[in-house]
Amino acid sequence: MKIRITAVRKASYPDLMAKYENPIEHACDVTEGQEWISVDGKCPEGMCPSAWGSMREFVEALARGEGNFYDGWMKNPQSAMISCNDGFRPMSFYIEVI
Repeated sequence: MKIRITAVRKASYPDLMAKYENPIEHACDVTEGQEWISVDGKCPEGMCPSAWGSMREFVEALARGEGNFYDGWMKNPQSAMISCNDGFRPMSFYIEVI
């Protein structure tokens, strides 16, 4: 089964970055609107490894035909909205069966 993963929104918390994060040159390449296709629950080429770690279980479940997470959480029961685990600049991803 194919699952589309769409980067929907990136948040940014400069106050937390200033307070807790060491300066880094390169944080995240993902841009809003970027899409990937997972086939049979596999990690798509070019997907951020950290983001994949946050969404993998949902993608795999959707690929197995499961869904309706948390008893009706999403309007589309064959989807999920998952954010990566970057506490300074999290990206939200919409995951859906296609």
